[in-house]
Amino acid sequence: MIHTHRRSHSSIKAGEVLQSIFHDRIRTNLLRKQERKAISFLVQRIPSWLSSNMLTAIGLFGSMVVCASFILAAYLGRIWLLIGVPGFMISWFGDSLDGRVAYFRNKPRKLYGFTLDITIDWIGIILIGLGYIIYADGFWKMLGYGFVVMYGWEMIIALMRYKITGNYSIDSGIFGPTEVRIIISALMVAEVLLPDSIIFSAIAICVLLFIFNIIDTRKLLKIADKKDIQQADFELHSVKA
Repeated sequence: MIHTHRRSHSSIKAGEVLQSIFHDRIRTNLLRKQERKAISFLVQRIPSWLSSNMLTAIGLFGSMVVCASFILAAYLGRIWLLIGVPGFMISWFGDSLDGRVAYFRNKPRKLYGFTLDITIDWIGIILIGLGYIIYADGFWKMLGYGFVVMYGWEMIIALMRYKITGNYSIDSGIFGPTEVRIIISALMVAEVLLPDSIIFSAIAICVLLFIFNIIDTRKLLKIADKKDIQQADFELHSVKA
């Protein structure tokens, strides 16, 4: 009976943590349940001296490690691509926990954090694309540029969705930043085992991002058009009244 009570109390506490740190955004990504559990576990164990800004810096450092892995692989050998995997893990740790820690500690800086998060995410994407451009040969370098453009487009869509609907989501369907990190990590490992396979993978990623962006843009345009019509009808009825 005591054991049941403790387990129930633990479940309630876990639910309260989840509610406190995720209420400001909608997630649709494939790994959202596992990711939320991991984040709720970690935010309760982050030392108090580790601030949200420090976590943001850690996330940026992770992107720098990924960039460095491409550069080292270009000059020293493909095996160096493997350090990109822990680089993505570091990136996930900092990027996923900076804002969540602030909410958990009841010290959110919503506008400041939002601005900083978007800026650092964009810099991180540029670093990863730059690393690929240095690693790839000839025309295939353009795929790094294409990745930056396509992912940047997705970020713009997220910002427009926030403006139009008031809901902030960093995911495109079942894919979010976490899934992208895992996929690229797997592709970097595959490149070590199967040289030049990353070229075809990069093509596939750019094409898929383009398709997802088109779909998300069309959905957003429909929502925006519907809201415009509703606003026009409201203004018309207000004038008549």
